[in-house]
Amino acid sequence: MNEDISKINYREVIEYSLDPLIVHTDLKIIYVNHAAEVFFKGNRQDIVGASPLDIFQESSKSAIHKRIQSAYAKPAEVIEETIFKLDGSKAEVELYCHPVFIGETKAIQTYVRDISEKKAYERKSKQLAHQINELSATLVPLLNGIAILPLVGSIDEERARQLLQLVPVKAKQQDVKFLIIDFSAIFQLDNVVTDYLFKINHVLSLLGITCIFTGLRPKLAIEAVQTDISLLSSPTMSTVKDALSYLGVH
Repeated sequence: MNEDISKINYREVIEYSLDPLIVHTDLKIIYVNHAAEVFFKGNRQDIVGASPLDIFQESSKSAIHKRIQSAYAKPAEVIEETIFKLDGSKAEVELYCHPVFIGETKAIQTYVRDISEKKAYERKSKQLAHQINELSATLVPLLNGIAILPLVGSIDEERARQLLQLVPVKAKQQDVKFLIIDFSAIFQLDNVVTDYLFKINHVLSLLGITCIFTGLRPKLAIEAVQTDISLLSSPTMSTVKDALSYLGVH
């Protein structure tokens, strides 16, 4: 078995690897495999002899240089970077560097993994989530400076943070004097989210806007009390209809 392993030609293994691979030493590229030629859109002779720093943005070169130097001692952690291809196009990649010996020469072997599509998907998902969160912070205007904020679905810390950023601004823009925050479609709150809701209440109070909480289920009310946060210092009603009656809207 060991004899069979010793006969493996590792040059062929890395040459036909599907992952782009660069080997460099003293800031000079000495080898790239076929996958690297395809990825960087250039011939081997165009790449070998160049500096590995050439593919990076100017702002990243200093940090990458330090990283390369440290990789001679031990494998470096995987990092994400934006790099340039030979045709000038950019790609977002993960880089993994570790030391190797080429004969008597110590070099760095760098694997390159293209994550451009993954990062584009993450940005699109984040943008969509932001748009959904902004939509979920929509204040429904009524008469006489009264608006309703219907909370729907689950509220995590990110969504609570968005509410804190958006609700006071929208309330002021819409000249809201009384904001009814309805919890009828919310089934669970945690301490962090409840704290954000308290902050929204406090910010609105500083802006001269009165909050009225409706639809708090018994379990939610108990959770609010257990967090020792005075959400209940504001008027609370069973339903939106009760809140409107309280405000004299019939």
